[in-house]
Amino acid sequence: MYQTYKNKVIAFYERQRRMPSYAEIMAATGLRSKNAVFKLVAKLIEEGIVRKDARGRLLPHKMGYARLLGVVEAGFPSAAEEELLDVMDFDEYLVPNKESSYILKVKGDSMIEAGIQPGDMVIVERKASYKPGQIVVASIDGEYTMKYLRKKGDSYFLEPANPKYKPIYPGESFRVEAVVTAVVRKY
Repeated sequence: MYQTYKNKVIAFYERQRRMPSYAEIMAATGLRSKNAVFKLVAKLIEEGIVRKDARGRLLPHKMGYARLLGVVEAGFPSAAEEELLDVMDFDEYLVPNKESSYILKVKGDSMIEAGIQPGDMVIVERKASYKPGQIVVASIDGEYTMKYLRKKGDSYFLEPANPKYKPIYPGESFRVEAVVTAVVRKY
């Protein structure tokens, strides 16, 4: 029966791209008590299928990892040595603060010189404060955009990373919503 329950948890993860809550595990498996769910989770942890983060939430363990083999020279060629350095969980690497982060799809080419292309996905994080020089998502005069945050004197403005576009200075309203922490592109 354990294998069936394990498969249902894995199927939930593959469908939803997130781990189920304890209540969702109970519903998916048909288990009738929280104690039974806790025992199932303990077995999944023991088997290495899932793990818990610092707050006790379930995270995929063997489902979302890739091997980190080494480094590759992007300058002059060097001897390639393949050596298993570690395993890497992309979720933890790209989104360490899940509660305050979200993903946006990029539209437009105003940030191409920052390496952000149309169609890319950016991971952004809400923070308590933002610094000039960061790439931010901001609401300016009621519209959202992604640009470099700049400061001149006591005033903030947004600067694109494409010479085709001019800096944007706030008129009525300006609020930084989040800072870009990662760019994801599939080829």
